Formats: sequence, structure tokens, C-alpha cells
Amino acid sequence: MFHKEGHKIILITLFIVVAISLGADYLVNNSVIRGGIVIAAIALLVLVLQFFRNPKRSFITSDDTVLSPVDGKVVVIEKVFEKEFFKEERLQVSVFMSPINVHVTRYPVAGNVVFSKYHPGKFLVAWHPKSSEENERTTVVVNNKSFGNVLHRQIAGALAKRIVNYAKEGQVVEQASDSGFIKFGSRVDVFLPVDTKLDVTLNQKVKGGITVLARK
Repeated sequence: MFHKEGHKIILITLFIVVAISLGADYLVNNSVIRGGIVIAAIALLVLVLQFFRNPKRSFITSDDTVLSPVDGKVVVIEKVFEKEFFKEERLQVSVFMSPINVHVTRYPVAGNVVFSKYHPGKFLVAWHPKSSEENERTTVVVNNKSFGNVLHRQIAGALAKRIVNYAKEGQVVEQASDSGFIKFGSRVDVFLPVDTKLDVTLNQKVKGGITVLARK
């Protein structure tokens, strides 16, 4: 199963792979070189298919938990001053996604979308300290009855050239449902109340909509 954001790219990639394979068969006489070109083209298609995969998952939702919005590795756990929406200190949990992770972004909590904004910006590597403020990004805040306002921020990286955000202010959203998609690698930050009890540790691998980041 593949995410809808990848359908067009998958078809284009498939067309390119077929064209390269036919061209190599017609133009390249050396069988070793021809075979290498075809294998490389197929490898490209496999990489694209893997990137846009959207595996079927069973979610256990609860207003008393905050779920990881994406697959990846926890790279930041720290108290920071969140200056865009809260304008006060918050507990930040950041999950870094490699190109081989599932890149669907899911709502970490259920509730009402009270803020949704897109910011154009740079494409610094996702682990750069200034990436959360200077890179292309989207900020979404969901008001949840247990945790209050929970912010998650999609951040583009050096490879990510497009962030898709489905959140609209006024929406009522379900926990673990699709919030957006980041094309080709990046990270997502989650901002929680400073007294939140976390269920994850630094460098832990997490799954979107499955791993509990925090609970009441």
C-alpha cells in the first residue's frame, strides 16, 4: 500500500525506469554495462516505492497518551522556549526520519486544530540546531482535553523539498490519522507541557501512531 502523495512520483519513476531499460537494450552493446544500467534503474524504483509505502497499522488511541507522529529516531529531548505559538517554555521531543522511514505524519493527539501555518525557508540538514526556525516547515496545534494544546512541527531537511500539511484550523481530528507528509527525509518536533511524563528516551526508535511519547 502506497501513500496518495506518492502516486504521481511512482508513475513518473516507473516510466523513467522503463524508458532507461528500453534505451539501454537498444543502445548499449556491452551486456555487463546494459545489465548494470537496468539494475540501477530498478533500484531507483524500489527506493521510491519504499519511501512512499504506507503500511496498514492498528492504532490504540487514547486522550491520555501522546503518540509519535512519525517513524524514526528520537534525537532531541529538552526544555526550550517555543516562540511561535506558546511563547513560553515547553518540552520538545524531536523525531528524525531517514529516507527509508515511512514518511506519513500523523496527529499525535485528538482534538480541535487551533493553529496551522506554513513557513517557507531554507533546507539545512534536519539535525542542524537552526533547522526548526530557518527551514521550510509547518506548525500545527491541536487542543486535546488531557494535554491541552499540543504542537507538532514538520521540518524539511536537505533532501526534503516539499511538506504536505492537511491540518486546517477548526477541524476536529482523530489521533494517529494523517496530518501530512514530508517528501524525502526530515524531522518532526512535538512540543508538550514542561511537566509531561515521557515514555521515550534519546536515540529510541519510534513508530508513527504506535509508539507512546508521553502519557498522563
